[in-house]
Amino acid sequence: MLFEKRKNREICLSKRSTGMPQPDNFQIVETPLCTNANSDVLIRNRWFRVSISTRLMMSEEAETVEGIPFPPIAIGDTLADAAIGQVISAPTNSYLKPGDYVFHPYGWREFAMVKQENCIFLGTHIHHPAAYLGHGWTAYAALSKGIQVHSGDVIFISSGAGAIGSMAAQIARKMGAKYIIGSTGSLNKVEWMKQTLKYDQVIIRGEGTISEQLHRYAPDGIDIFVDIVGGEQLAAAVSHTREGARLVLLGALSAELADKESTKFAPVEIDSFSLIVKGVTMRGYSADNNPEMFSEWIARLDEPEWAEITFSSTLFKGLESAPLALQAACSGKARGVVIVEI
Repeated sequence: MLFEKRKNREICLSKRSTGMPQPDNFQIVETPLCTNANSDVLIRNRWFRVSISTRLMMSEEAETVEGIPFPPIAIGDTLADAAIGQVISAPTNSYLKPGDYVFHPYGWREFAMVKQENCIFLGTHIHHPAAYLGHGWTAYAALSKGIQVHSGDVIFISSGAGAIGSMAAQIARKMGAKYIIGSTGSLNKVEWMKQTLKYDQVIIRGEGTISEQLHRYAPDGIDIFVDIVGGEQLAAAVSHTREGARLVLLGALSAELADKESTKFAPVEIDSFSLIVKGVTMRGYSADNNPEMFSEWIARLDEPEWAEITFSSTLFKGLESAPLALQAACSGKARGVVIVEI
């Protein structure tokens, strides 16, 4: 049995991008919306995330470069990203009810038809949307499962004002970190990072080398490096590790946001001998390896000692604003996770 037909608006890829995505790479299309009442949940989207990785997925390079860690978006495909919506209707035997908030992977559209198993029930009332759409759970999983934070640790976080970094600093502090350094490419984010995100010091790309600045702020070295950038920042972190330091690699923005074209390659020269001598561990990590950490992260937010966490986000309103939101995410101008509200 089918639900009555409804109109849906979706953003599709109209042509592949070279360099920064432009508005003419996208097209808003109107389609009939039909769903199978026996298996699909009909959801009215309220917010969705806009991720930097979309630039690589929609680029010309996505079709020609092997090993890209995300599936390419084909011309004519509707874009997708994590979303929060409210249930309109669900199968009769479903635990979901109209009005429930759910987390699912089909943003960039007003309505979504989602298999029940792809919906995560959030409740009838929710925290700030960035608590779910942001990468708090990614940072939480990385600092809990990827590595472990010890009391008194000195931590360096690259892209410290971004979707992951803005949460990693606050979470690391909750876990006992003593001194936290973040990096940014925007001078106007420095005081915000210190006041709101509680960084002790901020490294500014372009204000001297990363290595010089890291040595200035952590002359005795670092215990943990949370890397979202790679390149020069990874090299600097390796050269300033202390004995037993832990490095967790979550991204490679130096490749994804390369000036000319997005790529999977993020070459870097590091001193591997120092890793051996100091007993340093370096691990690539994806929170997808520990999906159970999402629920644990959300549960943490109900604990009094975690209640004051700031969910940093840059908000755009209206489905039509999504291409501009992607530009903001890729330009480095945004603070925290980029979210579109519809």
